[in-house]
Amino acid sequence: MTLPAAYLFDMDGLLLDTERLTLAAFLDCAEAFDLETAKMEPFFMSLVGISAARSDEMLLAFLGPDRDAARVVAMWRDRLAARLAEAVPVKPTVRDTLQALTAQGGRMAVVTSTLGDKARHHLDRAGLLSHFQFVLGGDEVSANKPDPAPYREAAERLSLPPSACAAFEDSDYGITAAAAAGCCAVQIPDLRLATQPFPDVGQLFAPTLEQAVAAAQGRFAQAPGGQNAENLG
Repeated sequence: MTLPAAYLFDMDGLLLDTERLTLAAFLDCAEAFDLETAKMEPFFMSLVGISAARSDEMLLAFLGPDRDAARVVAMWRDRLAARLAEAVPVKPTVRDTLQALTAQGGRMAVVTSTLGDKARHHLDRAGLLSHFQFVLGGDEVSANKPDPAPYREAAERLSLPPSACAAFEDSDYGITAAAAAGCCAVQIPDLRLATQPFPDVGQLFAPTLEQAVAAAQGRFAQAPGGQNAENLG
């Protein structure tokens, strides 16, 4: 059976169940800085999947000129660090799925908007880092999601065309980047507003990583004419 030549994964909200912890830590700041939780939650949803630099810009605009953004960020980071100190939570089916792909000889990498050193640290603490050939962070690419550059550059590091790779994302920014790069893109939605439409970029959908990998493998197996993975487009 034809399989993807490589598997590329987002991290937060896809491998690691960290988005909820990050949101909870942000909401912890409400009382200290006179913020409305009803506005904080939808604002946080708008940050999911974007680069750290863009997130900082949006936070400054959200807080306004009368709040000390540096103090908000410091408190937010402290509250998140306290939660992560207990454990770095992993999403359902992730451990078993990565172990199965490793046993199959699957080539795997992480493509995340999180800073590279931070991402590697979290994956190491979660016991997942050894599955991946490399982790490509948001500070280690030429442009950030939704630009396709992160996925194109990850595929290039593997000496593969993006069309030979399956990519897995929870966020709209991420899935747009993966699809635009030419990967077989599968979206596993995590935190999002109920009224937010999904981008129409030809992606597959799945509720868990296990099912997402099966969907991607099924897509490659159904390629017309028995094409090998390197020729899929």
